[in-house]
Amino acid sequence: MDRKLVNVFGISTSSVQNNTFALILVVSGTPLRIPIIIGGYEAQAIAIQLEGLQTSRPLTHDLMRSVMSNFDISLKEVTIHDFREGVFYASMLLTDGIQTHEQDCRTSDAVALALRLNAPIYISDQVIEMTAISEEIESSDLDPEEEEDGELSVEELEAYLQELIEREEYEEASKVRDEINKLKNNTE
Repeated sequence: MDRKLVNVFGISTSSVQNNTFALILVVSGTPLRIPIIIGGYEAQAIAIQLEGLQTSRPLTHDLMRSVMSNFDISLKEVTIHDFREGVFYASMLLTDGIQTHEQDCRTSDAVALALRLNAPIYISDQVIEMTAISEEIESSDLDPEEEEDGELSVEELEAYLQELIEREEYEEASKVRDEINKLKNNTE
């Protein structure tokens, strides 16, 4: 199977249905983007890792990473190998150093785990041909509409960010973190 390396470009809200998001993958070295519709919890797990947020308790993918580490299992790679009836199919190549096993999984789970374990993500040429779009996507297109609230200081926003993380409201925490970074960049 011919395949290409992909990177996670970001996550965007989806207009397909409520509480769904588009995971945007970019085919390395090309302008090709592949949008994959995923659920809110999966989007949250990926966004937390992309944003470098720390949670008070381990999420499912963090738990998987810990279990794999405890049993000396490594994730060699993820491959998105098929697309049928609007569904992407993926597999993870796992090894304990002696045996290697290919595990079927949901694409969103595979990506969330690959991000945590720094494993490469590949996509088959066939899936690229069926699903890729060639339009340029600006990073500003990935930010949901944010409130412009100039009344809060950076310190107040950082305190609010900690509260959101403690309440496990990671999507909103990501927005607040973006606002903090924007304010810090404007003052430098």
